[in-house]
Amino acid sequence: MVGVRRRWAGAVELDVEVDGGGSMRALAYPALVGEPEPGDRVLLNAGALLMGLGTGGYALVVALPERLPPDPPQALDSRDAGHLVKARYTPLQPILLGVDEEASPHREVLAAADDLAGLPVVTADLHSALPAILAGVRVDAPQARVAYLLTDGGALPAWFSRTLAGLSDELVGTISVGQAFGGDLEASTLHSGLLAARHVLDADVVVVAQGPGNLGTGTRWGFSGVAVGEAVNAVAALGGRPVGSLRISAADPRPRHRGVSHHSLTAYGRVALARAELVVPADLEPLLAAEVDAALEPLAERHTLVRVDTTGLDAALRRSPVPLSTMGRGLDADHAYFLAAAAAGRHAARLAAEPPPASAGR
Repeated sequence: MVGVRRRWAGAVELDVEVDGGGSMRALAYPALVGEPEPGDRVLLNAGALLMGLGTGGYALVVALPERLPPDPPQALDSRDAGHLVKARYTPLQPILLGVDEEASPHREVLAAADDLAGLPVVTADLHSALPAILAGVRVDAPQARVAYLLTDGGALPAWFSRTLAGLSDELVGTISVGQAFGGDLEASTLHSGLLAARHVLDADVVVVAQGPGNLGTGTRWGFSGVAVGEAVNAVAALGGRPVGSLRISAADPRPRHRGVSHHSLTAYGRVALARAELVVPADLEPLLAAEVDAALEPLAERHTLVRVDTTGLDAALRRSPVPLSTMGRGLDADHAYFLAAAAAGRHAARLAAEPPPASAGR
């Protein structure tokens, strides 16, 4: 290792000289491998970097072979330690305290929790929607308490996301669910994470989305965002109000993602068995609006399509505390994508200001 380039919450970006010549940009998670120092030898996994993945532009530090980190607290005293094992049966599996475990201070609350009481929950396909959804919430509800649930379809460590680090002051907390880890709270399932957002973080609005690094094969079912439909089902099962953020684009060069992405059409149209409120920006460019309406027509019977005015959303997006980027495209290059996410945030904020519907509660 030659030196540190920069750091953010939970991660350190390094310059590393490679045996045989050359250098690589590497990323280390000190909680897993220890704190790297200049001169350290590092063991790297460079697979994603060599593949040129959009979110995998790093070699990842697997270990500091000559200076291993200290044993975790679990090895010293397990009485008050958690036993949630995440990234299970991989060499760097962390052992964490689950929010609803016996040793958790929130155990008693969550042991009795079974209801979201009409809590609005925005479900989104891509991690890049998070800051746009938050911008939309803030337009009408600047003081709203917003929680983020990091699902495990993309990056497992919350620490990988510079976006999430930059939004820390805007969120009441991040809950990492499933195999994901590194949030302010850890949950074993999406259901327990949702209940923790409601009963521990006292959230007014929740956003559910995978971490950076959407996986897709170009086929109808081979993409990690299919979990959006399962998130709708989980929210509904617990008495929440699912708000669907649609992946809309006029700029994506791939036909399957233009208009309404096939990811949204499959997740909401085939996987989601419960009714959600799918948000459509009311002021899309006419040709795109016609394409979106045609794509969503088959979903109109199983979901509620909600037209949301976009006044003030562009300005809010431009005030985002973190850069807006999806698939390498910024706000002006893919305006409809970010506008759709912000509209979903605005709708969720408006729902949060209403009394829970009579059907909320279990």
